[in-house]
Formats: sequence, C-alpha cells, structure tokens
Amino acid sequence: MKKLMNMSFIVIAFSLIVSGCSNSASNKAAGDDDKVTLSLFSSMNNEGEKKAFESVIAKFEEANPEIDVEVNSPGDYEDMLRVKMAANDMPDLFDTHGWSQLRYGEYVADLKDMDWVQNLDPALNPIIKDEDGKVYAFPLNQAKDGISYNVEVLKEYGIEPPSTLDEFMKALETVKEKSNGEVVPLWIPGSDKSAIAQIFDELATPLLITDAENSYGDQLVNGTFDWKNYTLLATKMKEIQDKGLLNEDVLTAQLQQATELIAQNKIAFTFVAGSLGPDATELNPDVKIGTMPVPAIHEGDKPSWIGGERHTLAVWKDTEHPDEARRLLDFFAQPENVKTIAEGTSAPDALTNVEAENYFSVFYKEFEDTAVQPYFDRVYLPSGMWDVMGTSGQELLSGSLTPEQLSKKMGEEYERLRNQ
Repeated sequence: MKKLMNMSFIVIAFSLIVSGCSNSASNKAAGDDDKVTLSLFSSMNNEGEKKAFESVIAKFEEANPEIDVEVNSPGDYEDMLRVKMAANDMPDLFDTHGWSQLRYGEYVADLKDMDWVQNLDPALNPIIKDEDGKVYAFPLNQAKDGISYNVEVLKEYGIEPPSTLDEFMKALETVKEKSNGEVVPLWIPGSDKSAIAQIFDELATPLLITDAENSYGDQLVNGTFDWKNYTLLATKMKEIQDKGLLNEDVLTAQLQQATELIAQNKIAFTFVAGSLGPDATELNPDVKIGTMPVPAIHEGDKPSWIGGERHTLAVWKDTEHPDEARRLLDFFAQPENVKTIAEGTSAPDALTNVEAENYFSVFYKEFEDTAVQPYFDRVYLPSGMWDVMGTSGQELLSGSLTPEQLSKKMGEEYERLRNQ
C-alpha cells in the first residue's frame, strides 16, 4: 500500500511538472520569445545622425511590435565587418558605407523587386546597381562631401569659399593673420586615422583624376601608377602644418570636439561633416555652418563634390529573417522617414519622390552644377588602402614620414594589397 502511494505521488508530481512545462511553453509562445530580432550594424558615428536613425527604428518597432531591431554602431566598423565576413556570420542588415558592390557584393541579397527601387536617384545607379540590374542596398542618403566652414568667420575676414587649392591656402593664412591665432584655420581630429584618410581621399580626386592633363585613373586601376605623382598632396598637407594653419593638437584632437569648437567660432574650415551644422547651431543659434566642394588643384580644373552612397542598409543574403528585414527597408523608404534621415544627417536624400530639406540644402543648391565624383579609394585603390592613407597621414603629421616617404609607403602597400 505504501509502495502504491509512493507511485501515485510520483505520477501526480510528474503530471504537475509536465503541466508546468506546458504552461511555460504556452506563455513563451504568447510572449516576447515569439519576437523576431533583427541585428543591424551601422557606420553612423555622429550623435545627430544616430539620433535620427534610431528615432526611425523606434517608430518601426512601435508599428511592428513583433520585431525588435538591435542596432550596433561600433567605432571599428570596418574591422568588425571584415571579421564577420571571414566567418560568414553577417548581421541581418548592415551599412555598406560606399562598398555595396566591391567589398560586400557577395554577401548581400538582391533588392531589385522592392517598390522604392523605381524612385532611386539615377546618380546612384552605377553605385547601387550592377549591369545585370541587381540592387545591392537601400541608400538612406547620399554623399556630397567637401569642406565645412564657419560662415560668420569667413564673412568677418572677407573670405569667399575658395575654388582652388591656392585660394584655400590663402584663405587659411588670412584666418590665422586676422584672428591673431584665435581661430584655427583648418581643424582636423587626427586622433582618428579615418578623419585623416578622409582628407587624403577627397583631395586625391582633384590631384589625380579630374584634371585632363593629370588624370591617372587607368594607371591606378591597372597597377602602373607612379606614386611620385602623389607626393604633392603630402607636401601641401605638411606645408599647411608647418605654417601653423592646423590645430596644434591635430594628432590628439577628437571628432566630438568639433561641434563645440566651431559653435564657439574657433574653427574656420574642417573636413568634418555629417550633423556638424545642426549640432553646432543647437549649441549656438547664432552660428551658421556652410559646406563647399573640394577645391581644384590643377590650373584650369573645376571643384568637385566627392560622393556616392553615404549610409545604406543591405540585407544579408543568408539572413533567417528576409521578410522582416525588407519590411524595415520599406519603412525607411516612407517619405516622412526619408526626410528624418536627410535632416538628421544633413545629407541629400536618395529618392526622387521625396523633397527633403536639410541643414545644407541652400549650399547644395548653390553648387548644384558642380560634378559629383566617386570616392577615390572605392574606384582606384584595393581594399585596405583606407587604413594606409590614415596611418601614413598620421605619420606625416607626426614628423616620422616625409612626403616622399609617404608616397613610397602608399605605393608599397598598394602593390601588396593588389596582390592579396
């Protein structure tokens, strides 16, 4: 009898456990564990940009409570993505930041059947689409990179936005002289090698591509380029430093300092862009930040915008949640969200069915006839040269490389990376 009672107790206990597990499973099915979580990597790093981007994500999650979006914006974005590519373990969505085809092409799903494709700005077709019609990513905005400047500082010292490198040098010298050193003529956050790479990349285009008599695009692509032709760029950067036209802390200055300094009218020119304008004006309503194309270097040439895709969202071809990922892209393509991103990133939108105004719209209008050239490294250099431009630029400004040695190092790394 005692044995029978023990058996009964075991059966009842087992039934309770099974029932509890069943209820637990039922509760899970009805709760958060039913949500789909999309992993998303973005290269946005300015606070204003991230704020605009995350506000659209929050709206999407509110409208789609069954989907969570985990946003990651690592400072070492490129290195992180290289590791993930090597492991074939990509995020569900990720920013191709100018490399939709050349670097990430084999990892992205084709988006050509999505409704927003018909409204893509044709200027992006060579960058976002291939000759077979594959669409590699949704462009959140597009780039028109140049030089940012403090409108009031230039006005006070009688400086017009320069259109040539010689005019730019003269403008820097004028700022130094007339401000008695109180205003930094050209401010660079050189603690970040990417900030220095950005400058060398933008200036390489007028140095080596756009002028008919100094155009080396074919040689750069086929590997026959003589890197002595690059030395002028390093020479000019060193000259700017030697004349005291750069911030003295160029190698320790950090990107986040730009907003406060330019809001205090302590910076005349900088290559920092993104949300710099609206962020500075929020700190000081009396400040106005402008943007201008990259000056021509050779006599007879014209200024250029440097651009193409800025920030994008591509879908990993092996994602387990393709429908949810595409739903997020459709949400970003809604006109009100396109406008939010354009305003938050101070960059032109990428869709023809949207009239999005942003902080720099008046300046883009002023220079609307200026040609947009693609980023130099994305067309003419092998993958990995961005880091080389940044580190060699830092070494130049630290005095550990001469302009000639910098060009030699660029050539050696160019050959090494081409042969990988």
